[in-house]
Amino acid sequence: MKRLLTAVALATTIALPAMAQNLAIINGKPVPSARLDALATQLERSGRPVDAAVREQLKEEVILREIFAQEAQRRGIQSQADYRSQVALATQTILIRELFNDFQRRNPVTDAEIQAEYNRFVEANAGQEFRSRHILVAAEAEAREIINQIRAGASFEELARTRSLDSGSGQAGGDLDWAGPSVFVAEFSQAMIKLGKGEMTQVPVQSQFGWHVIRVDDIRAAVLPSIAELRPQIEQTLQQQKLMEFQENLRARARIQ
Repeated sequence: MKRLLTAVALATTIALPAMAQNLAIINGKPVPSARLDALATQLERSGRPVDAAVREQLKEEVILREIFAQEAQRRGIQSQADYRSQVALATQTILIRELFNDFQRRNPVTDAEIQAEYNRFVEANAGQEFRSRHILVAAEAEAREIINQIRAGASFEELARTRSLDSGSGQAGGDLDWAGPSVFVAEFSQAMIKLGKGEMTQVPVQSQFGWHVIRVDDIRAAVLPSIAELRPQIEQTLQQQKLMEFQENLRARARIQ
């Protein structure tokens, strides 16, 4: 009897690790725990945290998937042409996704690349920023009339609110906030940068949007975000650029007949 109990205990001990690898056994078929881990990984990649409650939900999903898949197999759906076509497409999708993930793991964006991109950003955006206002109208004559009214003492802000076609800035008295010249269309920028603090254009400025009366309220050295603030955006952009180059190179090397 003692030998029999020992044999039973030993058999149970050997079976435990195998059971631990399975999430469940459904209709006699083991469902590996790796399926739950795979779903949890997919969820985490999408940005959702996976806690104990979520894992329980995923476990139920894995079990349901197995039940439904077994029924589909029982009905012979895996032999249908449409099913085989969808499997081929799904397999391609997974392979391509993993190819791109592998490429990005092997080709991470370096600190030096981020610094170089930030330096280019600073070079392109350094200089002055202007706190400007404008009044936009459809006709040159109307713009000239507004300039004359302001010279005579009328309020620029009030005329912007009542006459400007740019309803967004018009409601704020024509205020365009702080911005560099590159933000505006060329005609507007060229006129704006010639003005000093507190000065207004003495002739209307024409652009594709109409006729502008522009006033500069203040000027300052450009205030740029730090590299730490821009790092996530720069890193994502560089990752996308590398991946696009990788895709283009594969396309160029492919023999297509």
